[in-house]
Formats: sequence, structure tokens, C-alpha cells
Amino acid sequence: MAAAATPKQIAPTTDDLKAKVADKLFNPFYSPPGDDDGNETYQYAEFKPFSPNISWEPLTDVEVTERGLFADPSKRSLYGAAKNIDHLTPAIGTEIEGVDLRQLTDVQKDELALLVAERGVVFFRDQEIDIHQQLDLARYFGPLHKHATTPIPRNGLEEVHVVYNDASRRPDPSAFSKLELWHSDVSYELQPPSITSLKVITGPEVGGDTLWSSGYALYSSLSPGLQTYLEGLTAVHSAVAQADGNRAAGLPVRRQEIETTHPLVRVHPATQWKSVYVNPGFTRRIVGVPKAESDAILAFLFRQISENPDHQVRFKWRPNSIAFWDNRIVTHSATFDFWPATRHALRATPHGEKPTSVKEYELTTGKQAKDRQLEIWKQQGVEVQTKEVNGSANVRGYND
Repeated sequence: MAAAATPKQIAPTTDDLKAKVADKLFNPFYSPPGDDDGNETYQYAEFKPFSPNISWEPLTDVEVTERGLFADPSKRSLYGAAKNIDHLTPAIGTEIEGVDLRQLTDVQKDELALLVAERGVVFFRDQEIDIHQQLDLARYFGPLHKHATTPIPRNGLEEVHVVYNDASRRPDPSAFSKLELWHSDVSYELQPPSITSLKVITGPEVGGDTLWSSGYALYSSLSPGLQTYLEGLTAVHSAVAQADGNRAAGLPVRRQEIETTHPLVRVHPATQWKSVYVNPGFTRRIVGVPKAESDAILAFLFRQISENPDHQVRFKWRPNSIAFWDNRIVTHSATFDFWPATRHALRATPHGEKPTSVKEYELTTGKQAKDRQLEIWKQQGVEVQTKEVNGSANVRGYND
């Protein structure tokens, strides 16, 4: 009797995956993918998510040099190499055309650092930079972070954070709200990230956009009294939910989860501008105030982050698009509107300095921390009255 033929490995069809997805609905923020669609012919299979069962020691202090402090404020070298520079909104977001990130000089890297610090997020398209070059560029801005819970690529690059979703798992809207998807990456670390880069290598034809919200603009939008109050507060940022999400999914936690207290308003060392530093994903409570007060303040700030379009920019990805954002002064959120398409991106994440409060910044540097919007208006020659008049704020309005 002839031996049975060995069946060939065939990549599952979209219909096969849809049929299996019912029991795999998930929260994409706290439950990273532990599997994929099984297609080994995929061009970037070596960068599919992998969660090795290994342990890392707790993070310790690392030395960071703020490269934006060395930049020419006019950014003459970076701008001179560009074909076009487009500021996407007044508050946040710039797209640069004609610059090859593989060819940046150190002078241009410093100017990019300052531009990202000022604009929050900077976009480039049609970039051939590979992951090793992306990591090298990220190291210029600081020592690289290794994530304790999210996947690394199958090829073992531990400093790469894999963003991956395909038809094998459909995000479950009953498992999360859109609000909690807004976050600043790993803000619970002792030295949270600074200039982070994400390159999309595979994306849907439509959908899968990312939005960023400016902490500078949020601070500037508040009344002077509330600004002063918030500057004196600290808040707890927690890694617990991410760690618990991994354990619930049967995935390892490579570094023990921590909770860290950071100032609620921090100062960027390159711009001297004040930014609200909380996010729905990781900020859990304000220290030293009644819980009801903490809940109310955080709820207000979280809704401003997610709902105020004046503070936001939205980017439509294409393969080989890359974004650089400053996690110290922006929050961001992905859209999960593209299932069953595949969205695949690779992130490099440098550590920044320990978040610095307004008081600490002014005491240690002898400089005055500033309100970004007031500084911009001052540069434009606009005099703006910020104090209350006759017991009520100045009237503002518009017709649209």
C-alpha cells in the first residue's frame, strides 16, 4: 500500500481565519498577539511577533544626552535638504519630503530632535531605511528600551517593538474603549521614552491611521489657575494592566511590572515648554488628593486628549512611511478599523530623561519654563491677555 502523500503547507485563507476568530476577540492594547495567521510565505515573516520566555533585570538609571539642545534653531541643514516641509496643524505634526533618513548627518539628526520636540510628531514617506538603520538612528537619541511584555520579531531583535495585527484576531470593542487606547509609550518606566520611531512595512489599503495629541496644546488650553494647580501634582503610572494582559493570554512577562510617580506637568529640556503628562493607558491616580478629585481631574484631561481636535493630528500610513514622535509631550492612539487586513510596523524606542516638574526644572536650570502657545504668539508679535477680566475669562468665540 502506497504511503500517504504529505500535504503541502498552505497559507490559511481569509475565510478560514474568519471562521476561527470568534473565540479570539481581544483587547489590542493590553493583550499583545501571541500568534498569527500562519502564513510563512509572507514577505516579512521574520518580523512577525514572537514572545520569548526570558527574564530581564529591572531597569536602572541610564545617561541621556538631549540632542535637541545642540540644534540650530533655524534647522537650516535639515530644512535645506528637504523638497517640502508641511506643518499639518498649528499645534502638532509636520511632514517632510525629499529627505533620505539613511543619509542624515549628526547636525541634521540634532535638528530633527529639536523639530520633533517642537512639533510633537514628524512624518516621512517612502523611506528605505531598514530596521538596523532605524535602530542606529534611534540610539543617537538615547539608549534603547526593551519592552517587558509586547512582542519582539522572530529574528530575535530584542530592542524592536512589533506592532502586528492580521485576520487571525479581531479586536473586541466590548473589551476596551477607544479612550483607553490613547497613551504615551511605557510612561510607567523610570525614564520613559523620548524620540520614538515607527515604520509601517505592511498596511491596509484604507484604515489603520494613527492620531497624536499635543500635551503642550492641552496645557495651553487650560485656565491659569488650573495650570498652576496641576503643576504641583504628581500621578502614578502603572505597568500592571499590561503585565496582567500577558499572563491572561499565557504570554511571558520579561521584566517585573512597576508603578512610577511622575509630575503631572513636565518640562521639555530642549524647548523649555510645559506639557501635561498623563495618559488613559497607564496613568492611574493623582497622588495626595481625594480619589473623587483625582478621578474627576484625570477624566477631564483624558477627554481633552481624546476629544479636542485642535490638539490632534491624524496620519494615513503607507508602506515605508515612518513617524518620529516625542513621547514626553504627546499621546497617541491607533485606529482598529481595518480587520481583516494586515497592519505591521516596527518601533525603536530610546529612553529619555526622568520627567522633570516645573519647579524642579526652574530650580536646577535657573530658566523659566514656558507656555508654548504664548511663546508662539510672542514670536508672531501678537499680544495676548491671559488674566481674567471682571472675574470671568476673556470671551472667545468663532463662527464656522
